[in-house]
Amino acid sequence: MIPGIVNADSEAMISLSICDSDGKIHIHEAIVDTGFNGWLSLPPDLITQLNLRWKRRGRAILGDGSECVFDIYEAIVVWDGDYLTIPIDEADSEPLVGMSLMEGYQLMVQVFEGGKVELRKVTRQE
Repeated sequence: MIPGIVNADSEAMISLSICDSDGKIHIHEAIVDTGFNGWLSLPPDLITQLNLRWKRRGRAILGDGSECVFDIYEAIVVWDGDYLTIPIDEADSEPLVGMSLMEGYQLMVQVFEGGKVELRKVTRQE
């Protein structure tokens, strides 16, 4: 289970462990963003601090319909006790956890300041 808390801005927040290029783990708060279908986005300064490896350019259609071109990096994150190598989208925003990283999990949010956030692994019912 991955715990978190709802902040004063009504954002569901979790702590995320990200490995830098030397393998050292850094813990950062990230917003759970169900409108983001990627894995994880990080701001440019944090990507530089972690010295992440550049992989390729990406394109996305934003909520307002405009197109955005951005850099995609690679990082290892600790997710529910497992080490995962995932793509990291560069974005001028707070760190965002997207739906691809949360796949296979149930998200529960108590939507009030200080409310609980829980991500629990689930098995798919057929």
